[in-house]
Amino acid sequence: MISYKPFFKTLIDKDLEKKDLVNSKVISKSTMTRINNGDFVALQIIDKLCEHLECNVSDIIEYKAKSKES
Repeated sequence: MISYKPFFKTLIDKDLEKKDLVNSKVISKSTMTRINNGDFVALQIIDKLCEHLECNVSDIIEYKAKSKES
């Protein structure tokens, strides 16, 4: 499962808000909604965010294995 938790932490660390990325047209409002909902976004979007925020992919997304139920 992909988590965007690092993305939200990166925004805080860089003193930015989600609306800043939308207003500066880095990503669209619908893409931000997809991120907020934990939905998949294209790798091109991740690349664009990394470039704009000057960070690594690990600062945007992380993989969390789904827990196995007995």
